Amino acid sequence: MAGSKPVGAFVPSNYIWDIQRVQDLDIDPGLKELLVRMYQNLSEVAVTLNIKDTGMYQVSEFVTGQLLFSNPNKNSSTSGNPTQRQILRKVINFGPLPNATVQTQPHNITCTAATSFIAIYGAATDQTDLFYRPIPYVDTAGADGISISLDSQFVYITTQANLSSYNVVYVVLEYVQS
Repeated sequence: MAGSKPVGAFVPSNYIWDIQRVQDLDIDPGLKELLVRMYQNLSEVAVTLNIKDTGMYQVSEFVTGQLLFSNPNKNSSTSGNPTQRQILRKVINFGPLPNATVQTQPHNITCTAATSFIAIYGAATDQTDLFYRPIPYVDTAGADGISISLDSQFVYITTQANLSSYNVVYVVLEYVQS
């Protein structure tokens, strides 16, 4: 989304207090040691929490907590340590499936040469007959298949038959921006 910053559930992992201030305190050395170890444990908990996969599926960009390996196209010898990349997730409320044609919905993701998609998937629900289909869907008979793709502006869903009774369709996009 242009101009907006993705959100996520993060715990600060920077210094909660200055270790030097703890060392300067006029208190029992055992208590100083305890305070330093507590800080180290809090830092480890924050780092661990921040790399978990957050189970929120939002219609706006959301930082999942998943990490992808460092970008192989960036030279780590000139940019310092290679850094893992945050995976973003966005859900598109697509509307009903089309009748043997292609339907599009804008995804509103700012795509650049640095954008790479990690996962593109979805699910469709027929609320009347209570049928459910994954997207993409491969029909072994070749009559009811559903394909999904996207470009820099739109998500495309193509159906081989009239599947408009599937009136609730969610598309999940997971991607990196570096």
